[in-house]
Amino acid sequence: EVTVALDDYEPTQAGRAIEYFLDEHLSNWYVRLSRRRFWKPAGINNPEGENDKISAYQTLYQCLEVLSGLIAPIAPFFADWLYNNLNTVTRKMDFDSVHLTDFPRYDEAMINHALEERMQLAQDVSSLILSLRKKVNIKVRQPLQKVIIPVIDAEFEIKIRQVESIIKSETNIKEVEILPSDNNFIKKKAKANFKTLGKKLGAKMKWAANAIQNLDDASINKIQQSKFLLNPGEKEPILIAAEDIEVSTNEIPGFEIAVKGSLTVALDLVISDQLKKEGFAREFINRIQNLRKEKDFELTDKILLKVQEKEAIKDIITEYNEYICAEILAEKIEFSNKVSEGVEIDVNNDTFTVKITKKSY
Repeated sequence: EVTVALDDYEPTQAGRAIEYFLDEHLSNWYVRLSRRRFWKPAGINNPEGENDKISAYQTLYQCLEVLSGLIAPIAPFFADWLYNNLNTVTRKMDFDSVHLTDFPRYDEAMINHALEERMQLAQDVSSLILSLRKKVNIKVRQPLQKVIIPVIDAEFEIKIRQVESIIKSETNIKEVEILPSDNNFIKKKAKANFKTLGKKLGAKMKWAANAIQNLDDASINKIQQSKFLLNPGEKEPILIAAEDIEVSTNEIPGFEIAVKGSLTVALDLVISDQLKKEGFAREFINRIQNLRKEKDFELTDKILLKVQEKEAIKDIITEYNEYICAEILAEKIEFSNKVSEGVEIDVNNDTFTVKITKKSY
């Protein structure tokens, strides 16, 4: 895409393509999702972890190396800075400047379309779920039990299952439940988009609007995936495309539903007592992490944590003690009736005092 744009003397289009890849795919998706791979303990005692860690770094290195070449014509000084930062360490290239290297060439054989489709599906599902969370004002740190996704076909279900762990991690959902397309739980309804169809159909518009209103889920799915023929009993059938219909779903108590093209998700909004406790633990971790940042602790610094003793709070923190300690790098958590020189924090409208100190060795 960048090569085509630059060949057409369109540096703005090239720059936007680079920015989109860097922002949406490399930084906000790959790097963010690979953080635990970058930090994974590795070594001779953990060869699998070592290989995974090295692979994560090599992939990131290759992306940054190629990006330095792509931006070289439009951001020459920054491109050289990036290139030299990489190459000074690895000496992979024999040139002292990115401007002495060949412009990157893409290799069609290296494109994994199936992987890209799965990742796009994971992003689309996650985006829909997060939009529903925002709509009903439920924070991502609050776990929810499940999301229900009606599938179009067997291939679609396989793709969902392959990225299920990513969806659950991204949206803080416990389960991904799959329903067949002909289920009776989530029913789609379609109505004609008069703006697009009116110009094409003229006198046939009224008939088409009635026919679209009576379409079943399978027909609506076909329209959303490609094209669909409505036969008015005349010689020429009417070709209906995705933009020619507006799709909605039935309302289900306890669920919020969102639709994007042929993709539908139903989010379970019921929060059990156990989910509330886990949500509290996650919010508590967030507050402690913020205190670590305020105190300029290093990411690897271990801490000692003292918490004001309150019965309900103590029970939750004790139940999730191992998880909390692992996330905030706490050696241990102590409870005390009075925490001197501490900081008051608020977690889900519960106010109490905590104190963190860096562990001395």
